[in-house]
Amino acid sequence: MRILVVTQYFWPENFKVNDLVLGLQEKGHEVVVLTGKPNYPSGRFFDGYGFWKKATENYRGVRVLRVPLIPRGTGSGIRLLLNYVSFCLSASVAAPLRCRGAFDLIFVYEPSPITVGFPAVLMKKIKRAPLFFWIQDLWPESLMEAGSVRSPRILDYVAKGVRYLYRNSDLLLAQSLRFRESIEAFGAPPDKIVYYPNWAESYYRPLNTASSVSESIQMPEGFKIMFAGNFGAAQDIRTILDAAGELREHSDIQWVFLGDGRMRGWLEQEIVNRGLQQSVHLLGRFPPERMPDFFAKADALLVTLKKSPLFNLTIPSKLQSYLACGRPVIAALDGEGARILRDSGGGIVCPAESPTALAAAALQMKALSVEERLAMGESGIAYYRAHFERNMLIDKLDGWIGDYAGRKPAAEGEN
Repeated sequence: MRILVVTQYFWPENFKVNDLVLGLQEKGHEVVVLTGKPNYPSGRFFDGYGFWKKATENYRGVRVLRVPLIPRGTGSGIRLLLNYVSFCLSASVAAPLRCRGAFDLIFVYEPSPITVGFPAVLMKKIKRAPLFFWIQDLWPESLMEAGSVRSPRILDYVAKGVRYLYRNSDLLLAQSLRFRESIEAFGAPPDKIVYYPNWAESYYRPLNTASSVSESIQMPEGFKIMFAGNFGAAQDIRTILDAAGELREHSDIQWVFLGDGRMRGWLEQEIVNRGLQQSVHLLGRFPPERMPDFFAKADALLVTLKKSPLFNLTIPSKLQSYLACGRPVIAALDGEGARILRDSGGGIVCPAESPTALAAAALQMKALSVEERLAMGESGIAYYRAHFERNMLIDKLDGWIGDYAGRKPAAEGEN
């Protein structure tokens, strides 16, 4: 099959769609990727890229077509809106000209923004191919949660756009079971919705502690609780620092951060302001392939989310990566992510936005024996393999592609 993947984000940006594309290629499909110029999360074009530079690339045998966009900058206000709209417009203009030939399937990867779907619907109509829409974020809920849009009129326009995209999709893939109710509320028939969670790339696997982290990386001594990923408002970094402050007297507990994001500057300053330099450590940002090596050095891995109705519905993607590496997990979150960790037996769950509860969870994890923590990790791996294993999920997607590819898509309004 020949598949067009439409995504605003792609390699060298670190998103699940990178591995999905390789998985489809492994199944023998010819994959073409329509995407933008990489600028996430820094907000600046990656080295070697520019507005007009590198319009065509090859990613491990996959043809990548890039369209110009306005970088996201600091990721707030008008600049973020321009980033979203510029990709949508550029891709809509460029796709019919650059995506030559027939396609058996159009596949959309949608973390945010939902506007990535509009050029895909256009291509569906031109190429007369079925459209799969992988929903990572719910709109307009995400806009309302961020507080970036408060106008009822604008939110109503967004809702109409969501209904249009869902109506013109042949299969809606929800990354969380709890997305279904919201998707149905925007007019999607239940039989068009399937549960399709994220997975961890194959390099996420258990490593023994003898594996080597570069000698230039100073890992602290003590009981290490490690957070990896984006430093943003959604990740509720403040609660982690508050918990670290409550455990100030437990000098053997060390909080280790790997990653980057909009709140990095704030985090650096708050560590100094609170006098937490001896217990909170920012190691920097590293390629995702190196994460299992760092995880092997941690006594526990940490995932946090803010308290909100939207985040109750979602599964933070780092949870799958943590479970796949066989390390015990501390989760300060509510809803679906909390349910999964409880069901897995792979860690300790505490409520979102409760520094005291997080501090208690850290002490509880530390009080366990090494054997008990290893057993937690093994339970997490077993659950991961049963529910989130990569090849199993790629096989499932490949089966759906076989069911739908070649069908003539329904005209607008028929669904």
